[in-house]
Amino acid sequence: MPDPLPPLPEPVRKDPQKKTRSALTPPLARSRLGMRLGAQAARGRFHLPHCDSCAVIVWPPREACPSCLSDLHWRVADPHGRLIAETALETSPELYFRERVPWRVGTVTLAGGVPVMAHLHAHCRVGDKVELRLFLDKADRAVFMAFADTDSPDLREDIQLRELTNDPRHRRVLITDARTPAGVALAAAMTGAGAKTVFAGVAESWKRDAAIERLEGMTGVSVLPLDLTDTRSVEELCGEIGGKVDILVHNAEHVRPGGVMAGRGIADARQLHDKLVFGFMRLAENFGPVMRSRGADGVNAATAWVNLLSVYAHANWPAFGQHSAAHAATLSLAQCLRGEMLGSGVRVVNAFAGPLEQDWHDSVLPPKVTPDRLARDIVAGLLAGQQDLYIGDVARDVAERFEDDAKLLEMELAGGGQ
Repeated sequence: MPDPLPPLPEPVRKDPQKKTRSALTPPLARSRLGMRLGAQAARGRFHLPHCDSCAVIVWPPREACPSCLSDLHWRVADPHGRLIAETALETSPELYFRERVPWRVGTVTLAGGVPVMAHLHAHCRVGDKVELRLFLDKADRAVFMAFADTDSPDLREDIQLRELTNDPRHRRVLITDARTPAGVALAAAMTGAGAKTVFAGVAESWKRDAAIERLEGMTGVSVLPLDLTDTRSVEELCGEIGGKVDILVHNAEHVRPGGVMAGRGIADARQLHDKLVFGFMRLAENFGPVMRSRGADGVNAATAWVNLLSVYAHANWPAFGQHSAAHAATLSLAQCLRGEMLGSGVRVVNAFAGPLEQDWHDSVLPPKVTPDRLARDIVAGLLAGQQDLYIGDVARDVAERFEDDAKLLEMELAGGGQ
């Protein structure tokens, strides 16, 4: 039984005269098939290419089975195997690893004797039965990591695992619309996950309500004025805390039913886009460059930008057509931001949800997502290092239908489906 890992050190106040570590990245080059493995990791899947004719996993990925030339199909694979060899890198020609040595890697054999190179959790020893998981590294490229015991209480203390995930512990989190039920639940979930400080952004903070009282009653939560529709408000808050934000959660919401003809007019659509879409842009213009510059800043480096989006950003739901369109625009901007953040160490995470358990969705049939479930799954996604989260049954169902046939999903939604 390996010795328990020592707790990760709490970050100390940084010396402003010391240089911030440069945001170096692991090797970026991948083939298109290698990128496909990254797409599986981004969604939290463990899918590998299989040959149905030979009934084996084909690794490394190829265009066709090397034995029978049959087409390969990516599907769920058994992640369990055995660690047969390990080594610790003491130096490396790659600058990213030179700053982080020693770094443990090893060879794991999967079912059928398929060998896989993997990063090793500190508890792994040669001969152990291990479980592999797929992660995205700092270059957003897929890597394997092996675990001897995924239920270990000190699992999160491993420094290599922290490099691959977006663990909120010891980090400072900004929630941009904390007055909402989801915002309050996110503040509680982040503090529960060990966040050092949660900055709760609230528009019109002079208006007292139950949400603000709950936020002020939480340990480690600081309520700050933030109006996403006001450029000056965003600029002032960034000037105050921009260099302290390690995880930003853009959870702004403005749910209203209606489409284009049966909507609530241009004025309401403008208000919706001003808060969601242009609010996102205001945040990106101000907080984005600062977070990008701090992507390698030690234990509490800037690590994630989280967007709470409707799953109908993928395909418009006419019952909430304007709302779907605003989220589709925000999704497109989030994809742009992901490209701009590439190589900085800051991961852009999109959390897609179906209808929420709230007043403006009271006419929608269940299942719906509660604020606590939403917050809990977002924290779990950060701990797993995922890029795309689908929260709730509706979101997962819509995502599967979209992946299967986007046009068919469009027709189903247009015909009154959900």
